[in-house]
Amino acid sequence: MTFDRYGSDVLADFNRRPVRTPPAKLEATLDLVVEDVGTDFCGSVTFVDGKTVQLEDRHGKRRTFPLGGGFLHEGKPVILVVPSGRASGASGAAGAGRPPVKRTASGSVKAPDARARVALPSRIFVEGRHDAELVEKVWGDDLRAEGVVVEYLEGVDHLDEVLREFAPTSKRRVGVLVDHLVSGSKESRIAEQVMKGKYSGAVLIVGHPYIDVWQAVKPERLGIAAWPVVPRSVEWKHGICEAFGWPHAEQADIAAAWRRILGRVRSYTDLEPELLGRVEQLIDFVTIE
Repeated sequence: MTFDRYGSDVLADFNRRPVRTPPAKLEATLDLVVEDVGTDFCGSVTFVDGKTVQLEDRHGKRRTFPLGGGFLHEGKPVILVVPSGRASGASGAAGAGRPPVKRTASGSVKAPDARARVALPSRIFVEGRHDAELVEKVWGDDLRAEGVVVEYLEGVDHLDEVLREFAPTSKRRVGVLVDHLVSGSKESRIAEQVMKGKYSGAVLIVGHPYIDVWQAVKPERLGIAAWPVVPRSVEWKHGICEAFGWPHAEQADIAAAWRRILGRVRSYTDLEPELLGRVEQLIDFVTIE
């Protein structure tokens, strides 16, 4: 006779095992304080739409997260959901008896009777016209409120020349947004040289990983699952237009294609996080007192 250490029925103890209770669903109402488990970022809800929630910490820093699981409320796991009675895409999550909070396209609170400030001596430079137009559409209200001017470089190759003319200092800062800032790229080498040079501390260069700022628009806004892959032998914008079946023989065709893409952008929720964080970082850098 042999002893069976596992018993004849491997499921005999199953009903006696503790049952894991799924996290409770919690409405992401205005001023609700939660913590994102993945980043330890803790803040109160300032904005919610059908897919994302924006939190603001005690220092006034804002970050956006997908709705759903991965949050703690009073130390307990919760699943954040859109507040009941509010349609997907709402511009805020107002509490009972509170007037709706007006927000800019970037998700920040819009000040009543906001007027543009006198321009700061600092500047934000972006690579091209399309970058500038996208930044203006989403962050324009914020930039005018802060007095920040955005200019374009017509390519990062001109950065050194622009900086020599502008002469950045600690009181006259320059933030630069660069396309395709990935390890080993031409853009990354230029950025590294500038950041280590004589303008160190007065210039901040950040970038997104996309070949062009077009890709920073979420593909679902164009009704596709992902941006088309363009062979290296084909100019990227031409390849994108060709994949979509759009005209691309002339520069006017490329401009028309960009207008179609930009027209699908309504707010920050239509952009990829890799761009959102970088623009917010530049705004903070050039507005430091």
